[in-house]
Amino acid sequence: MFATSMSNLLGKRRSTVPPEEMMSSRETMPMASDACTGCGTCTDNCPTRAITISDGGWTLDLGRCLFCMDCAMVCLEEAISEVPAPDYALRREDLVVDRETRIEEMEALLDDRTRRMFGSSLSIRELDTGSCNACEIELNCMSNQFFDCHRFGIKVVASPRHADALVVTGPMAENMREAAIRTDEATPSPKMIVASGTCAISGGVFVGGDVSPSGISDVLKPDMYIVGCPPTPERVIRSLSKALGLRH
Repeated sequence: MFATSMSNLLGKRRSTVPPEEMMSSRETMPMASDACTGCGTCTDNCPTRAITISDGGWTLDLGRCLFCMDCAMVCLEEAISEVPAPDYALRREDLVVDRETRIEEMEALLDDRTRRMFGSSLSIRELDTGSCNACEIELNCMSNQFFDCHRFGIKVVASPRHADALVVTGPMAENMREAAIRTDEATPSPKMIVASGTCAISGGVFVGGDVSPSGISDVLKPDMYIVGCPPTPERVIRSLSKALGLRH
């Protein structure tokens, strides 16, 4: 057992997820089909009011969605199913999707100037602004042997002063506002702000409490939004790698 462990540590089997498999995989989201009658049962049961039914049809705000699939379970017509979901978007408004949305087009590259600044690597510092700790657990897993984000040029640093990007989690609790601003100021430019997870994007289930009503955007200015509750390690790695065009 000791020899096997040392062999793994020395790099003979650093990760059990091949890069091509991680980059090509796709997680899911709920989506209504043409069978939807607009009865509103799904909207009434959505814990974060992520679903809207109007004359324009059935729409889903991925920035609010918890990916719980409660909407599919309560749909009287069984019109809601799981479909491939985007990993991220560069604009908040792009996270509102419907049946006509092309998810590949949402996952745009960051501009050339930004990609040139960070080159082929990215140092990230995680900033928790009041989360339930689920997002932090997933982010911690990024650097373990199973996912090994380092092979994509992504590494986690101990201080915002050493970071290229702040990956922000949580709904921006009022007591965290000043700390978030100071952390942002301590991060040298050029830098990226990443809203990671439903709470960071929209406040999630904490809206109505002592938190910002619009996630972190009331205090910080995100450059990209990674969806999920919580986003998995694969999703975060894919999002950062795709947006920056990192080699893998």
